[in-house]
Amino acid sequence: MHIPLDYDTLRLVWWVLLGVLLTGFALTDGYDLGVATLLPLVARNDEERRLTINAIAANWEGHQVWFVLGGGAIFAAWPLVYAVSFSGFYLAMFLVLAALILRPVAFKYRSKHREPAWRSGWDIALFISGLVPALVFGVAVGNVLLGAPFRFDSDLRMTYAGSLLDLFTPFSLLTGVLSVAMLATHGAAWLAVKIEDGPVLARARRIALIAAIAEIVLFVTGGVMVAKQGMGMRLIGVIDPSGPSNPLDSGSIAAPGGWLDNFAVHPWMLIAPALGLLGPIVALAGIVARRGAINFAGTALAIVGTIATVGLSMFPFILPSSIDPRSSLTVWNASSSHLTLFIMLLVTAVLLPTVLLYTAWVMKMLAGRITLAQVRTNPEYD
Repeated sequence: MHIPLDYDTLRLVWWVLLGVLLTGFALTDGYDLGVATLLPLVARNDEERRLTINAIAANWEGHQVWFVLGGGAIFAAWPLVYAVSFSGFYLAMFLVLAALILRPVAFKYRSKHREPAWRSGWDIALFISGLVPALVFGVAVGNVLLGAPFRFDSDLRMTYAGSLLDLFTPFSLLTGVLSVAMLATHGAAWLAVKIEDGPVLARARRIALIAAIAEIVLFVTGGVMVAKQGMGMRLIGVIDPSGPSNPLDSGSIAAPGGWLDNFAVHPWMLIAPALGLLGPIVALAGIVARRGAINFAGTALAIVGTIATVGLSMFPFILPSSIDPRSSLTVWNASSSHLTLFIMLLVTAVLLPTVLLYTAWVMKMLAGRITLAQVRTNPEYD
């Protein structure tokens, strides 16, 4: 079968697509997680909680498709990355899945009874379902930057030498808190465009001010830690971008400051961290001016810039090894076959526009603000 795209080109395309899918998940389900995290902080009574919950109740289920697409893309395009991450980070993944499973249960069961204790219990479950994934996703990014403790033997059998507690280091906790702050700001921005002006929105704005400032401080602190601790790796030897996928055929070494190399070689990549800093500033301006659209645009920019900063700084690494740098997985040595990538690209060329169009259509159909009056009189908002 003749494939019109070169193997190295397809690998690059799928690296970009992986970033697009992860960003899509963070932009859509990210504000769902943020609103759930903010629930006990912005809502003081049952009516206010119902108002807050219904700001995301109509959308959250459709946003899960981005999570499924991201996991499917890793499995199909980067099977070695999938095998190492999903087995090595198994307990962390279990925490995330347990929290995400808890969310639909809480949505469905909260309204079954009107007893305050019953509803308060499910509200706590919703809070957990927002906070835990936001924190763990950030911790995971921190561990990717630090490198995971795995190695391959000569038969490509993988050994993982870490534990759940090993994932929580000072740097990974910083990135975890950064993730929580970023998604909480995004959730508050969503409330600013989705609910009426009132006590809930006023509290969300106050929290968003603090979270956006914390986001800037944490983002800068993380960059300083990357530089000061000399995080990073470099490829050594001759690398064939069109060569077979075998991590033992192309070596890499731990190199102080390696994650900063790309920004020095390709200055245009500095656009990513610039957006990571500009986004919260725009969000702050939107909060102060009480312009929900500007606020939301700023939080979206922050998410795009932060994810792009991580991806561009590490390129071509996807999952580095902290105990055996030569086992590190890169764009060039961890992908599926040439034919598999091409077939999956054809499938994605159909599915991704469909998902984008469907998401845009749903957002248009469900546009409009939710009010306390609707919550009081409409049983659909129970």
